[in-house]
Amino acid sequence: MNSEANLTRPAKVLVTKIGLDGHDRGSRIVAAALRDAGLEVVYTAPWQEIPTVAKLAMEEDVDVIGVSSLATDHLLVPKLMKELHKAGLDYVKVIVGGIVPDNEEQDLLDAGVARVFHPGSDMADIVGTVQMLAGEAQNDTARQL
Repeated sequence: MNSEANLTRPAKVLVTKIGLDGHDRGSRIVAAALRDAGLEVVYTAPWQEIPTVAKLAMEEDVDVIGVSSLATDHLLVPKLMKELHKAGLDYVKVIVGGIVPDNEEQDLLDAGVARVFHPGSDMADIVGTVQMLAGEAQNDTARQL
């Protein structure tokens, strides 16, 4: 999947944790892999609030938001999707990684999440997907201008 050709500028991704889950080892590993692959990464500490994440996404002009969830905080992501819509950030793609039960994954996809990554996901797949989604986001942004 050669997605870099679709990018008008380097991909920019926000890696964050919303809610009360403080387990951030996985999100730090993914953030480092994305950075090593040449993406611009904005990393937040755990325990972020949804309005803060949406504001940061706007201020940093990100293409993709990666939400890490190891303790049911993925259930907050539909509220994040609504907040992004309210802020006019529908073009920002959202992915979720971590512990997401199979019976809850479809709810995330129905809410607008682009992809869910489970433990053990291939890092190259994560990087490639983020690059592809960043290209889509940048193309969506160009159409809105």
